[in-house]
Amino acid sequence: MTQVRLFGSQASLFPRTGRLAFSLVASLFFLWGISNNLTDILVQQFRKSFELSPLQAQLVQTAVFLGYFCMAIPAALLARRLGYKAGILCGLCLFGGGLLLFWPAAHLGRYAPMLLALFLIGCGSATLETTANPYVAQAGPSSTAERRLNFAQAMNPPGTIAGVLLGTYFIFSGIELSPARVAVLRANGAYADYLHRELLRVVPTYVGLGCIVLGLACVIAMVRFPDVQQRSPASAPTEGLLSELLPLLRRSQLLIAMIAQFCCIGAQVSTWSAFIPYLKQYAAATDRSAGLLLSANLLAFACGRFVSTLLMRWFRPLALLTLYSGINLCLLAAAIMRPGLGGAMALIASSFCMSVMFPTIFALGIHGMGKHTELASSLLVMSVIGGATVPPLLGLVAKHTASYSLGYLCVEVCYVVVLAYGLLQLRIEASHPPRECPV
Repeated sequence: MTQVRLFGSQASLFPRTGRLAFSLVASLFFLWGISNNLTDILVQQFRKSFELSPLQAQLVQTAVFLGYFCMAIPAALLARRLGYKAGILCGLCLFGGGLLLFWPAAHLGRYAPMLLALFLIGCGSATLETTANPYVAQAGPSSTAERRLNFAQAMNPPGTIAGVLLGTYFIFSGIELSPARVAVLRANGAYADYLHRELLRVVPTYVGLGCIVLGLACVIAMVRFPDVQQRSPASAPTEGLLSELLPLLRRSQLLIAMIAQFCCIGAQVSTWSAFIPYLKQYAAATDRSAGLLLSANLLAFACGRFVSTLLMRWFRPLALLTLYSGINLCLLAAAIMRPGLGGAMALIASSFCMSVMFPTIFALGIHGMGKHTELASSLLVMSVIGGATVPPLLGLVAKHTASYSLGYLCVEVCYVVVLAYGLLQLRIEASHPPRECPV
């Protein structure tokens, strides 16, 4: 009889060489965390500044995660040809350039240039994740890859908290006009000027972050990175891409990880991007008070990363993922059936449980891929297009039902899929231990 292994490995967590490079790469998780959750603030700020519907406002997330989808494979090919360091530098340049583009886009005062800037940020983030995640996973013993990636990903939640706090205090003005005041400003022809001033508040935060990103690129350019990649000298990096992709997609290990990652990121992004509108609808919260409660989600997420990384010394990451996804099904049901402050607390608790999902699915998806690791990584990064797909679906449900709580049914469905992934993967690994990719 086969037995499911629930306990973790005691092997070394950190690499023996290249620790400075490892530390700099880990810091990237903090940096893109700031940007990723500033978008949750932008959903509400753009909804006000451009007078958008719930569906139109969620296009903020679509723009970012469409960049992930479009750039993942090119980033993998770049990393394969020039190495992880070159991929990271390219990602930082795209990322920083998109952040700086907010300056002219805001002065134009149109939504489309803002979405273009967010698309470039998504392209940069995709390049960073396609290169940084496999670098961290391969920078030490393979038996601790999931723990090491969860450790590096634990740098991400403090960044997300910092991003939400920056947005709450520097992007939200705290000025929320009553309908009567709006009518007066419209009558005086001053309302458009008010909306434009609100829009310009995004510029200092994004331009400042862009300067930091480009400065870090200069530092990384001067640091030597150890080569941890498994290469195939027999084939050129960009040749036979289709012939390599098709066998990879037939690998059940990778395919089911892609499906789970799609739903995992869709659930995560939707939970946070709709959280402020959820509070404003059911708890009569202001932008700033809702923003502070959004940061509580991210604090719970950070605690989940650190606590779960510690628990992985004794329990397998996959076992924790399966347990946490089951808990989140119950928490989302509470948020849907009892909307209000209590439902918001359930959503915050769900952020603790979602913390281990992305890095665990990612590490399991690329495990044993050998020379195909970069391409497999890019496919998993492309799968985060769930973050571009599920939030607009949530917005569409909220628009047609006038209920953000019912919109969260989309998130509930996502956790059903993640739970099924965990149970199926436990069963597969009990019967067929993972092995090197034969393609």
